[in-house]
Amino acid sequence: MKKLVPLILVAACGEGGGVDDAAFRRQVVTDMHDSISVDLAELITAAQDLQAAAPTPTGRGWDPVLDADAIAAMRAAWIHTRVAYEHVEGATAPIFPDEDFSMDARYDDYLAELGGAGDATPFDGQGATGMHMIERVLFSDQIDDAVLDHEEDLPGYWIAAFPATEAEAMTFKTGLLQKLIDDANQLHDEWQPAAIDIGAAYQGLVGLMNEQKEKVNLAATGEEESRYARVTLFDLRNNLDGTKKIYALFQPWIQAKGGDDPDTMVEAGFAHLDTLYSVDPGDSLPPVPDDWSNDSPSAANLATPFGVLWEGVHEAVDPTTDGSVVFEMNELAVVLGFPEFAE
Repeated sequence: MKKLVPLILVAACGEGGGVDDAAFRRQVVTDMHDSISVDLAELITAAQDLQAAAPTPTGRGWDPVLDADAIAAMRAAWIHTRVAYEHVEGATAPIFPDEDFSMDARYDDYLAELGGAGDATPFDGQGATGMHMIERVLFSDQIDDAVLDHEEDLPGYWIAAFPATEAEAMTFKTGLLQKLIDDANQLHDEWQPAAIDIGAAYQGLVGLMNEQKEKVNLAATGEEESRYARVTLFDLRNNLDGTKKIYALFQPWIQAKGGDDPDTMVEAGFAHLDTLYSVDPGDSLPPVPDDWSNDSPSAANLATPFGVLWEGVHEAVDPTTDGSVVFEMNELAVVLGFPEFAE
């Protein structure tokens, strides 16, 4: 169903059918600021809840039995940070890449940046930081063998573990968790209308949709995004939800510019991805066949739940395929005068 142009934007279309692009730009900036500010506030709250739940037992580190309730509360709060950040990632990361890296980089990325030296003090909020480093601690007792096999060969690898002493528990609470709170607050404060480049944000949305296929590909090598908590499918759903929400802010402008046909294709692509991501009610990607190949998957493997998801995602976001989400969003980038996404 097509969305109606808001009354506030009727004046942006002249009597002769012309479009006042500047008026639409201003409205999108305002709406994007307001929408994403809500998610960033939720990110801060979730990070604060995570820190508040972190135990600092006297004379010992975390105990999986004695601290079970606290660990469960931290894991739940961590999930909430993922929801909030995955909703905004597409639009904010291109504008604030340093904050994105600090909060959302994966372990592999940090080890590469640290040049093989690793992070000998993983709880202190220095070196490797962010949601995935916190995840690596919180879910260290349930990491898949495929993830362990991948990571143990990385230069600077540190075995994931709960804080083993009272001092480590306190450092985790006041170091790594506080760093996430500080980063979230910084991004929230920086997210001001004057800083919002809607062209870069739109391109970031297209890039995030393109990245969906990479996120599925990495499941075959133990490198997937939320690999320790096993909630990468959950991340994909939230990426899609966030992209749909921000894309909708552009639709009145798109329709005023005559972009109805590609807009219809984008909506259809979103719906297809939504269906793909909803087939499995769980939060984990389906199991990857033992002999899976991203380069040339067999017909038998493509018939498995993972193969169906993999093929469907690749088809839905292939930037070279007319009708895919990425292809059509790039078509609309041209309509709006934005740079196209390029791999």
